[in-house]
Order: sequence, then structure tokens, then C-alpha cells
Amino acid sequence: SYHGRQMHIEQQTHSSSCVLLTDTPVSVCEMFLNLNWQLLSLACVVTSCESLNSFFLGTYNVNGQNPKESLSPWLASTTTPPDFYLVAFQELDLSKEAFLFNDTPKEPEWMLAVYKGLHPDAKYAFVKLVRLVGIMLLFYVKVEHAAHISEVEVESVGTGVMGRLGNKGAVAIRFQFHNSDICVVNSHLAAHTEEFERRNQDFKDICRRMQFSQDDLTLPPLTIMKHNVVLWLGDLNYRISDLEVDHVKDLIAKKDFETLYNHDQVRQNTLQLVVFVGFTEGEIDFQPTYKYDTGSDQWDTSEKCRVPAWCDRILWKGKNIKQLHYQSHMTLKTSDHKPVSSLLEIGIKVVNEESYKRTFEEIVRDIDRLENDCIPSVTLSQREFQFQDVKFMQHQAKTVTVYNDGQVPCQFEFIPKLDEPSYCKPWLTANPAKGFLAQGASVDIDLEVFVNRTTAPELNSGQQQLEDILVLHLDRGKDYFIFVTGNYLPSCFGSSLSTLCLLKEPIQDMPLETIRETVKAEELFQQPGLRSEFEEIRDCLDTGSLDSLPGSNHSVSEALLLFLDALPEPVIPFSFYPQCLECCSDSSQCRQIISMLPQCHKNVFNYLTAFLQELLKFSAHNRLDVNILAPIFAGLLLRSPTKQDSTEKRKVKEFFQHFLVQTPSDRDIHYKSPE
Repeated sequence: SYHGRQMHIEQQTHSSSCVLLTDTPVSVCEMFLNLNWQLLSLACVVTSCESLNSFFLGTYNVNGQNPKESLSPWLASTTTPPDFYLVAFQELDLSKEAFLFNDTPKEPEWMLAVYKGLHPDAKYAFVKLVRLVGIMLLFYVKVEHAAHISEVEVESVGTGVMGRLGNKGAVAIRFQFHNSDICVVNSHLAAHTEEFERRNQDFKDICRRMQFSQDDLTLPPLTIMKHNVVLWLGDLNYRISDLEVDHVKDLIAKKDFETLYNHDQVRQNTLQLVVFVGFTEGEIDFQPTYKYDTGSDQWDTSEKCRVPAWCDRILWKGKNIKQLHYQSHMTLKTSDHKPVSSLLEIGIKVVNEESYKRTFEEIVRDIDRLENDCIPSVTLSQREFQFQDVKFMQHQAKTVTVYNDGQVPCQFEFIPKLDEPSYCKPWLTANPAKGFLAQGASVDIDLEVFVNRTTAPELNSGQQQLEDILVLHLDRGKDYFIFVTGNYLPSCFGSSLSTLCLLKEPIQDMPLETIRETVKAEELFQQPGLRSEFEEIRDCLDTGSLDSLPGSNHSVSEALLLFLDALPEPVIPFSFYPQCLECCSDSSQCRQIISMLPQCHKNVFNYLTAFLQELLKFSAHNRLDVNILAPIFAGLLLRSPTKQDSTEKRKVKEFFQHFLVQTPSDRDIHYKSPE
């Protein structure tokens, strides 16, 4: 069909697959040489006309505050009105309700404040909003440009505890403007000076997990880096390293930002090619934007006395981009951060519609003559793949290279086998799973194995094996088979409580002093640990190879949450779920239900609640309270067999809260004679 051919051709012009052929038979080579020259002509038509458009990027961590002052000094700071506004917020709402239910009244308040603060000399149309807890991104455009925006998609990735909670992470908007694909990312990465490795991990997780579906469902999802232009902003939380607070403030007073910048963690990690590879950031000639006493320009005078840092940043990746300004806005005093803005001038590819149509029709005629003469074929670099010692939540990947050795371009796709819903088992993915190959071109397909809480139970029990056959199908061509096998190392993560209770190996007791320090640690169950430390903890639990658990308190606490989340049957079994909701407001009935749990489930519940009660005794040190612990553990111990709505979540929290304050009835449960 005409539209089908248009999709194939346009996809080829957007890639770098238009090549001259030298190794094919002369007659076919001549035909394709002519066709490729025409494709190149079409690409030139598409890219020859370029318009310059101004993009205002702004980022502001508002520390959970309401808008108290006009945002015009920030948003309307440019001489002329920008064509685009991309406005990013972090910590929009710090309440526990927003954290748990992703619902906040502050969204419309800040949205209205932004609208009122836009440049007064132009009319703007609202395009899109995306929010994950307190991370919000707003997109406005001049009215005259709105008709040329298409394919708008939003996505979000949580990188908080268990890699899902949205107190940290990113939101993104991708769109097409004329013929340029643009992706804008607003991220809030892990906090604290020493946690730069977790920030690096957050960045990589966001890049890997942020995927946008395309209008054409035959095409693979788009990742962030697949766009012509990537704009990345937010509270990146990278700090100033290896300098005392007084030295930093002295350098700021002298405006010696160059010396200070040499100790900046963004600079250090980009120079080492760890994060933001290929990105550009403008020169920083303004003082650090964090941390101030709220309502003032005075550096943090609290007990912690944070070292000033450039936490709030704006970077970009792409061609034909020029930064016109990069600055902070000191007049705004609502938060302990100062807002930052960047004005970018970006060259946008614009289609010459008349030339495009004429060239396109010529190419379609040539393809009609050729498409029946040649059958596509490919060569695979390897047909069999063996994954060794796969572990719970440990990513493994191998690459198969697909080379188009035929005489025509081809479209490939992994297809489901007979009577199977998907092209692969749930622990396996192929990336990309579909695509287009020009003649003589090749593509690397990553075969990725990742066992999570959904797939671990059947692998632990031996009901499933790491075995699958992938079917790579060529449109109008034959099928190719790829064999994937592996061995999975059983884990306590994803094993049932009843199975774990039958294990004979004892668990090592932690020293009393270690327990005391653990319960006093701040931000337990709220701040994620390091992936590498979790892997050590998992291996320690699965093999008993160490005398004590490795890793930080945060890594150990997150491992506990991941363990509970991976249980195939939760601590309070699914069959008890309706009863728990019905009696959630009656403490005695809630306790009666717990007394009826299977013995191993009841023991685990009692031990966990006793541990949490112990943590709450040290709330002055660890800053934990019932409102923090109840929703986190309630959703893990009392899980719904189906998706929960907000009413059910609140009832689950209410049910569990009864057990976080020790009462005589608790002691009856905990100190009954052993069964």
C-alpha cells in the first residue's frame, strides 16, 4: 500500500542506511545505486530547509512549597518571547499522600503559576503535562507553532526504593516538531554528596527503562537517545566533592567558579564517560543554586549546614544547538533551591512539501518495479545463546548481529510461536524486537535476560527453565530460529515462605551493636541502596557464603522490601485480602485475622511488625513515623491479587497501622508459646 511504502522509505531516510552498493551483481547494483541516490535526494529535501527556534528550559526544586511569588522573573526573563517552554519541577509535594497515591492538589496551583509567568508578549498553547509524585514537566508552545507538533508521548520512570517508587526518577515528553524528533527529560536523582554512584545508577536506569511507543506499532519503542535532540534538566543532585563548606563559600564570594567547577561531580563523571556521554552543558557563571534558607539568599544555617552545590542543571545532546543564556534566578525565594533557566536556539528540520511529494512518488514507482524481483534474506552472527548462572534481578545480555545479505531492504520482527501470546518468555527480551534494514546494513540485537518477582517463583521451584526459541521473521522472506538456554541459580527472593521455613541452614544473628546502629539510620526504606550491594546481599542470602550481610543500611533495607515484593504469595495470603479490607477500621478484628494466618506466614508477620515497632522507638534518630512505614509495608504484606484503586490502598494502610503501635493484644500474639 502507499502508506506502507511511505513508512518504509521515511524510516530509511531518517537512518544512515542509504549506502552505495559495490558487492552485489552489476544489474542489481545499478538499480539500487539509482534508488539510493533518489533516497539521498529525498533525505536532502527533508533536511535542506532549517528553521531556528528558541527553547526556554527551566528547572526548579520547590521543596514542597506552594507558589508564593510570581514566576515572571524566571520564566519571562528573556528579551523576546521564546517559541517553546519546557518547565520542570521537583519536590512539588513532599506529603506521604503524594508519595503513595501520586495525587496532589499542588499540581494545578503550580501549573497556574507557570501560565501566569510566561512571557507576556506572545500567546502560548498548552501541549502536555506529565508528573510522577513531585517530578513534573510542563510543555507550552507559541500558538502559531502548535499545528506542527505531532507524535506527543509521555513516560515516567521511578528510581526510588525497589526501583519503582517515584520520590526519585524522571518524567519525559517526546514529540516531533516539523521533521525533528525531540525528547525532554526532567529528572530528580539520588541525594547526598557521597551517593554519586547511585546518581550514576539512576541516570543509567532512566536511559534504559524510558521507552516511548510509536504511532506505527510495527516499529520498536523509542529510547531517549534515539531522538535527534535530547534536552535533559532537573535536580541532578550532583554535589561539590572534596572541599570543606567554608572553602566553598570563600570561592563563591570570590566568584572563582572555575576552581569550584573542577570539584563538581557532573564534570568529574562526564569526563570519565560514566554519565551524560555526548551531552553538552553551557559555562556555569552563576553561584550554586543549593542550599539556601527558605525565604532568603542566605546559605543553609541548619545543623547540617549543607555544602553549596550546583544541583540544578540543564544539558543537551544534538546538532545545530546554540545556547543563548544559562543562569540562575536569585530573586525567587520560595524554596531552598534557586530556579535555573537556559535559552537554546535549535535548528529544526522542515520539509519542503512540494519537492518531497514529487521525489517520493518517483521512488514509489521504482520500488514497484523492484519489489517483486528480489526476496529478502539475512545472515545471523550466532544462532545459539547460553546464559550462565543467571541470578535474581541481575541483568545479562548477549548480542546477535543481523546482516542484510540480500539484494533488497527488509523488515524484520520477532513473532510469537504457535499458541503463544508473546514472541518470548517473560524473562527474556530482544531489543530491538522489530526494525528495518537497508541492503548491506546490519543491526545488533541485544538478547536480555532479567528475572524479577514475576518470573522468579516458577524458576525457583523448577516449574520453568531458562529455555526459549525466538522466531525472527522477515517480511516476504523466511523465518530464522534463535535458541536461548541458561541456568538459573535459585534464590530466596521469589521463594514462598513455606519453602523457606523448611530450609535447614540457620540465619546468622547480627551483633547487638549493629542492630542498634541500624535502627537509628536515617531514611530507611525511603532511600534506595546501590545495585551492586543488593547483588552481594542476594548472593549472601542464597549461598550463606558470608558471616554477616554486606552493604549499607539502605541497601539491606531495600533488599528486605524487594524480598517481600517478590514473594509469590504475600505474607498475608491473597485469600485473606477481602476480609482485611472489610475490617480495616476495627483493630480487634484485624488482629483476629492475623491469628488465623498459616503458621509460617503469621510468624513472619509478627517478626516484621515487632521489628518496625522497634524502629519507631528510635524515631528521633531515624525520622521514621507510622505515616511513613505503614503505607510502604502495608502494600507489600497485604497485596491485592488484582490492581488496587486509591480507596483500597487507603484501607490497606489503615489495616496495617493497627500493628505499628504495640498493645497488650500485640503481646498476646508475639509471646504466645511457640507452635
